[in-house]
Amino acid sequence: MTRCPECDAEIDLDEDEVEEGEILTCPECDTELEVTQTHPVHLIALSDDEDEADEEGDEEAGDDEEEEESGYGEEEDEDEP
Repeated sequence: MTRCPECDAEIDLDEDEVEEGEILTCPECDTELEVTQTHPVHLIALSDDEDEADEEGDEEAGDDEEEEESGYGEEEDEDEP
Protein backbone atom coordinates (compact mmCIF):
# COMPACT_ATOMS: atom_id res chain seq x y z
CA MET A 1 0.00 0.00 0.00
CA THR A 2 1.33 3.43 -0.99
CA ARG A 3 0.27 6.82 0.35
CA CYS A 4 -0.24 10.11 -1.46
CA PRO A 5 2.50 12.53 -0.38
CA GLU A 6 0.00 15.42 -0.47
CA CYS A 7 -3.10 14.14 1.35
CA ASP A 8 -1.77 10.88 2.85
CA ALA A 9 -4.59 8.85 1.26
CA GLU A 10 -3.88 5.18 0.70
CA ILE A 11 -3.34 4.31 -2.96
CA ASP A 12 -3.53 0.66 -3.91
CA LEU A 13 -0.73 0.11 -6.44
CA ASP A 14 0.89 -3.14 -7.46
CA GLU A 15 4.61 -2.54 -7.88
CA ASP A 16 4.61 -4.92 -10.86
CA GLU A 17 1.97 -2.83 -12.67
CA VAL A 18 3.67 0.60 -12.53
CA GLU A 19 6.85 1.90 -14.15
CA GLU A 20 9.33 4.55 -13.04
CA GLY A 21 8.38 7.91 -14.53
CA GLU A 22 4.70 6.98 -14.83
CA ILE A 23 2.28 9.76 -13.90
CA LEU A 24 -0.72 8.89 -11.75
CA THR A 25 -3.50 10.92 -10.15
CA CYS A 26 -4.48 10.61 -6.50
CA PRO A 27 -8.12 9.53 -6.32
CA GLU A 28 -8.68 11.64 -3.20
CA CYS A 29 -7.02 15.02 -3.90
CA ASP A 30 -6.46 14.80 -7.70
CA THR A 31 -2.76 15.63 -7.31
CA GLU A 32 -0.58 14.37 -10.15
CA LEU A 33 1.98 11.92 -8.81
CA GLU A 34 5.13 10.57 -10.43
CA VAL A 35 6.41 7.07 -9.72
CA THR A 36 10.08 7.52 -8.80
CA GLN A 37 10.71 3.99 -7.58
CA THR A 38 8.90 0.69 -8.14
CA HIS A 39 10.25 -1.69 -5.48
CA PRO A 40 8.77 -0.45 -3.16
CA VAL A 41 6.57 2.04 -4.97
CA HIS A 42 7.53 5.64 -4.14
CA LEU A 43 5.56 8.64 -5.36
CA ILE A 44 6.30 12.35 -5.51
CA ALA A 45 3.73 15.09 -6.07
CA LEU A 46 3.99 17.11 -9.26
CA SER A 47 2.79 20.67 -8.91
CA ASP A 48 1.61 22.91 -11.74
CA ASP A 49 4.24 25.48 -10.71
CA GLU A 50 7.06 22.98 -11.33
CA ASP A 51 5.68 22.05 -14.76
CA GLU A 52 5.38 25.71 -15.76
CA ALA A 53 8.87 26.47 -14.46
CA ASP A 54 10.29 23.57 -16.49
CA GLU A 55 8.62 24.86 -19.64
CA GLU A 56 9.85 28.41 -19.02
CA GLY A 57 13.34 27.09 -18.30
CA ASP A 58 13.35 25.20 -21.60
CA GLU A 59 12.27 28.31 -23.50
CA GLU A 60 14.91 30.44 -21.79
CA ALA A 61 17.60 27.87 -22.51
CA GLY A 62 16.67 27.99 -26.20
CA ASP A 63 16.96 31.78 -26.21
CA ASP A 64 20.39 31.63 -24.57
CA GLU A 65 21.67 29.16 -27.14
CA GLU A 66 20.61 31.42 -30.01
CA GLU A 67 22.29 34.43 -28.42
CA GLU A 68 25.48 32.48 -27.80
CA GLU A 69 25.60 31.21 -31.38
CA SER A 70 25.19 34.68 -32.84
CA GLY A 71 27.70 36.07 -30.34
CA TYR A 72 30.39 33.60 -31.31
CA GLY A 73 30.05 34.47 -34.98
CA GLU A 74 30.56 38.17 -34.25
CA GLU A 75 33.65 37.54 -32.13
CA GLU A 76 35.28 35.47 -34.87
CA ASP A 77 34.79 38.28 -37.40
CA GLU A 78 36.48 40.78 -35.08
CA ASP A 79 39.55 38.56 -34.61
CA GLU A 80 40.13 38.18 -38.34
CA PRO A 81 42.00 41.05 -40.10
